[in-house]
Amino acid sequence: MAMTREETLLAKRFIDLSRQAQQKNIVLFSDFLNLNELNIFRRQSSELYSGYKLFGGYELSERQMIAFLPDALCYAWEFPITCLQISPTNAKFAEELSHRDVLGSLMNLGIERSKLGDILVDGPLVYVFCEEKIAGYLAEQLTQIRHTTVLVKQAVLGDIQIEPKKEAAEGIITSNRLDSVVACICKISRSQASQLIHGGKVFVNNKETLQAAYECKPQELISIRSIGRFRFQGCMGETRKGRLKMKYEKYI
Repeated sequence: MAMTREETLLAKRFIDLSRQAQQKNIVLFSDFLNLNELNIFRRQSSELYSGYKLFGGYELSERQMIAFLPDALCYAWEFPITCLQISPTNAKFAEELSHRDVLGSLMNLGIERSKLGDILVDGPLVYVFCEEKIAGYLAEQLTQIRHTTVLVKQAVLGDIQIEPKKEAAEGIITSNRLDSVVACICKISRSQASQLIHGGKVFVNNKETLQAAYECKPQELISIRSIGRFRFQGCMGETRKGRLKMKYEKYI
């Protein structure tokens, strides 16, 4: 699939960061990248001059940052990622805030989306992953989301269990092929599911998968752009007509 001009420039940027890291013997970092940008990176990974690691602040992160690591690295380093905890100053009068509400308020502060990682809403609490250098600014400037006054402080990752909320779901599929699984999840036809897959809209374990015939394995993470993320848990028996009973989790 041909890349757009912007995607080509991004790919060149990855190569340049890798070259600089290797030549200067320092660790360099990308911005937070979405699934499509991460896929562009993986296409270029064989052309890199250095090693690399990806991380978004917690294990199941979707938006991730790349660390470009020189071969002769001889010092300790950490990803420049901070997790902020946002809570209402008065829970009694707090609104139920959504991911969109939080993101909108952050963007209104003049923050670029690439400086922000995942945003997780956990009841009255919200966790925002961001670049370390803007954490102080956000903590100071973000005082209200919609009509709710909020308090922002740095979260201690070791003290909290961060995992997106999810709900169990089931469906009937003809096989564990990716097009069949996506069709079931999205409640569309297999031909429509194939179009999503061939169009680069479907990711398995955060990697673009263009093969509709790919066989999904238990516990694989399936991300569908503009739809959501799902955990395929496998097939649990057959129906009377010989079709498969699928179980999966939807991240909400």
